[in-house]
Amino acid sequence: MEQEGFWDDVTESQNTMKELKNLKDTMDTYNGLVRDYDDIWAMIEMAEEESDEELTCEAGEMLSDFKKRFEEFRIETLLRGEFDANNAVLTLHAGAGGTESCDWASMLYRMYTRWAEKKGFSVEVLDYLDGEEAGIKTVTFQVNGYHAYGYLKSEKGVHRLVRISPFNAAGKRQTSFVSLDVMPEIDDTIEIEINPDDLRIDTYRSSGAGGQHINKTSSAVRITHIPTGVVVACQNERSQFQNKDKAMQMLKAKLYLLKQQENMDKLSDIRGEVTENGFGSQIRSYVLQPYTMVKDVRTQCEVTDTSRVLDGGIDPFINAYLKWINTKREDS
Repeated sequence: MEQEGFWDDVTESQNTMKELKNLKDTMDTYNGLVRDYDDIWAMIEMAEEESDEELTCEAGEMLSDFKKRFEEFRIETLLRGEFDANNAVLTLHAGAGGTESCDWASMLYRMYTRWAEKKGFSVEVLDYLDGEEAGIKTVTFQVNGYHAYGYLKSEKGVHRLVRISPFNAAGKRQTSFVSLDVMPEIDDTIEIEINPDDLRIDTYRSSGAGGQHINKTSSAVRITHIPTGVVVACQNERSQFQNKDKAMQMLKAKLYLLKQQENMDKLSDIRGEVTENGFGSQIRSYVLQPYTMVKDVRTQCEVTDTSRVLDGGIDPFINAYLKWINTKREDS
């Protein structure tokens, strides 16, 4: 018991240090913006006094960069939710559309990993199942970084793709769907009591495209919480014991949020609305033919550069969602 208390203190201390570092980084960013703002105004005044076109152009470039960084900082101030600072656990499920949807799932997986890389976040695959012919049938991965969940909670829902299918010999347009579930990583400080009799625990061999996703022993673990039907799985760790621990952590996070959902306002804030993985339920449409457009049906945010979006350029949609949800909170 004394040993458990020691490690609890260590974990609490680590969390405190992490929070202090994040607060320091926030203050450093703020102070840097204040200094740059003063420098820009000084340069503008100097350019006007000396009628220096070169200084005017340089001030314009600095102002443009300042506006971009200021907007990023302002968006970060909207991340005030209970779990917004946490890491995020994402699960992609291929829906209606067969092989096409599995390919779409792999495209979305790449999109989110590319976004994470650009943010300086790390990605850890927890569970992975290949599609029967191509792509990914389901994948669970964790994005590690400050405010990862705060940003990525906007992506919860069904994503719809319209394109000329490379798997259709007739070259016809095809619509496919993938659902994305986004949950915060919740540490052991959250107390959730789970009756062992309510759990079904299955073990299986890890699968995937090779490397860390595959082995010769049944070390992967899938846990089903029978009363709620919640299913979690992990196959990334080296041992069955470690996979079980990670899966239990994920299960506790989901059950904790389910408990919070008894309040409908909390439901909308944390997980978004639960929707069917098919027609009429998407949060965002990605149209590649006959025109190119990515449109979020909630915020009406539109981007025509689909290649940039699929390469991880989803910040316009994330920022629009955070502004939209903040406005809804202020109106309620």
